[in-house]
Amino acid sequence: MAEEQNFTRAAARLHVVQSAVSAAVKTLERELGAPLLDRNSKRVLLTDAGAALLPRARIALDAARDARDAVAEVHGGLRGTLRIGTMTSIRLLHLPALLGEFHRRHPGVLLHTSVAPHGSQGLIDALAERRLDLAFVSLPGTPPAEIHLTELASSALDLVVPDDHPLATREAVTLADIAGLDFIDSPVGYGNRAVTDRAFAAAGLSRRVTIEIPDIATGADHVRHGLGIALLPRFAVADDHGVRLLTVAGADLNWTASLAIPVDRPVGAAARALISLTAEFLP
Repeated sequence: MAEEQNFTRAAARLHVVQSAVSAAVKTLERELGAPLLDRNSKRVLLTDAGAALLPRARIALDAARDARDAVAEVHGGLRGTLRIGTMTSIRLLHLPALLGEFHRRHPGVLLHTSVAPHGSQGLIDALAERRLDLAFVSLPGTPPAEIHLTELASSALDLVVPDDHPLATREAVTLADIAGLDFIDSPVGYGNRAVTDRAFAAAGLSRRVTIEIPDIATGADHVRHGLGIALLPRFAVADDHGVRLLTVAGADLNWTASLAIPVDRPVGAAARALISLTAEFLP
């Protein structure tokens, strides 16, 4: 409830009916002799007593999970649910193969993957709010103090233009050459968007994003049809028919995929197993 601020969403997350969540909260409030939630028609907030209880409740839940993990390992394998955040495009890492191998090794663990409407920043927020256990992200710059990033792979962003564009005959451009053009890009919060925005800001330049796309795999197709230019990782341009890829000189346009791991709380045995497998799985 503290994280979802809504009985319906909390029940859906726990895979129980809403009345069961409400009854459990009321029982706990009676046992503690204090209201824990301030209920209204729009959202549910913690009272002062609820806020005081929350960090201790999280410690108790972590301890209970660790106890279950220890018993499960003795009896032949990991159990439970592992919540993983992923980017909409993560072709630098063969995620299906990685998760498939994890499932073969640990069939008792239910894998639950999800994406965030606000890209990697949304995944980081969900990780900090304990709605995820791990996340595959692209986050340039310094991560939040409660998150550790393990770099997995990287790719430079290239300029993609239609093959009849005035720049198409060139091998390389600078940011100043393209600052005045219309851009196709991911929404704010996505890693590749952050890389590009930081590069333009570092160069003291501004640009205009006219079309936002949630999946960079469609970026080249938008360019091909004359809707603008785009800075994309080369792996996202599966078909270069009708477009040209140019190098951008003198700019830091390195797009990095990382595994985000919380450091403000102990991770469970299933999460540790996936972290270990990820390191083993990469070249």
